[in-house]
Amino acid sequence: MSAPSPHTADSLLALVTERGLSHVKVGVTDADGVLRGKYMSREKFASALEKGFGFCDVIFGWDSNDQLYDNTSFTGWRTAFPDAEVRLVPETARDLPLEGDMVFVLGEFGGRAEAICPRGVLKRTLAHAADMGFSVKAAAEFEFFLFEETPRSVRDKGYAGLTPMTPGFFGYSVLRSGVHSALYADLLKLCADMRMPIEGLHTETGPGVLEAAIEVSDALEAADRATLFKTMAKTFAQKRGLMATFMAKWSKEYPGQSGHLHLSLQDADGRSAFHDAAKPHGMSDAMRWFVGGQQALMPELLAMAAPTVNAYTRMVPGFWAPTDATWGVENRTCALRVIEGGPKAQRVEYRITAADINPYVALAAALGSGLWGIARRIEPDAPVTSSAYDMRHPAERALPRSLGEAAARFSKSKPAEELFGAAFVEHWAATRDWEQREFNKAITDWELQRYFEII
Repeated sequence: MSAPSPHTADSLLALVTERGLSHVKVGVTDADGVLRGKYMSREKFASALEKGFGFCDVIFGWDSNDQLYDNTSFTGWRTAFPDAEVRLVPETARDLPLEGDMVFVLGEFGGRAEAICPRGVLKRTLAHAADMGFSVKAAAEFEFFLFEETPRSVRDKGYAGLTPMTPGFFGYSVLRSGVHSALYADLLKLCADMRMPIEGLHTETGPGVLEAAIEVSDALEAADRATLFKTMAKTFAQKRGLMATFMAKWSKEYPGQSGHLHLSLQDADGRSAFHDAAKPHGMSDAMRWFVGGQQALMPELLAMAAPTVNAYTRMVPGFWAPTDATWGVENRTCALRVIEGGPKAQRVEYRITAADINPYVALAAALGSGLWGIARRIEPDAPVTSSAYDMRHPAERALPRSLGEAAARFSKSKPAEELFGAAFVEHWAATRDWEQREFNKAITDWELQRYFEII
């Protein structure tokens, strides 16, 4: 397991000086998990390490297309979009090999903005875990498609008729990885150099699709890695004349793109809080209640785990995505997959999430709901032992079928308010409602093809 960065503010500034860098790259994440940042002069960077800096709070007032929300109270034209407080986090510092000797540092919001900051909501959830006597390990794995396209060509083509990097269905293909071994090697090296090492990299089912499993680490570091990986994989691809997409589902012809999260808890002595050899499937009481909480709250927290309109197109039977709040042992048809890994690797895989997640927010949902279950000793249903798609599940396990429905349910969730704070719940629900309303304005290709002439 890779160690976190050893840097303090002083050692980081010394490194920047030693390399003779005139500027340092810094970034923060918005609600959608998009990294927003800038190059900061060395003098400004030194000041920001000591005192923080201001970043326009519009990044919490607009969507992923830079369109301003009309329904949020945190910021807007009425407040004139002032600066929000940002703290640089020296331990997140990484080399940026795609830009020579450049250094990249993540920031997080403070002050009033901390209540809705994605990294902040995960930090508060981790603090809750610590108060309960637990530390948290986590890892993300992402599926993403690669295309022989550019940002201009996909727009010129109207996102239709795109050319995947490779054709056909070649899941786990040694042939494909052998032919493109140089690209694989470069991506693996980039991730290792940026302290987000890849445990496994392989082709998935579909033309040009890869899956990357990032090594396990402490949960906050895992979310940092996942956030950086999505941006850096896209940058890596575009520098090679390719494009990567992390949409939940880009084509009805192929399975969606997962963004599964693996979680485990350790006690104060560093031992697994999830493993008990004397219990069925090696699940300790804490793990069973953790799964129970995740199952119970998944329908009302789904807007945090499935944050786009597109995410709900992935949740159809037989396409490797769950359709209800179910769990099973080594069962990939369920929303929660318990993995019997013994004292070192017993964990739960949160499978409802797609590649389009904001890793901080989705991890907070997966962890917070599990801690809620432990605190209340919530018993899960009996595990699903066959295909969850073929079973009838209790009504309370049904998941919202659209982002708008999920946002409405989230906005009324008392457990969500208890776990994440009223300010976050209000803001997140509003942003997801906005996303649904923006989609509702669209006229899709399906509608044109179906109705244009015949109706």
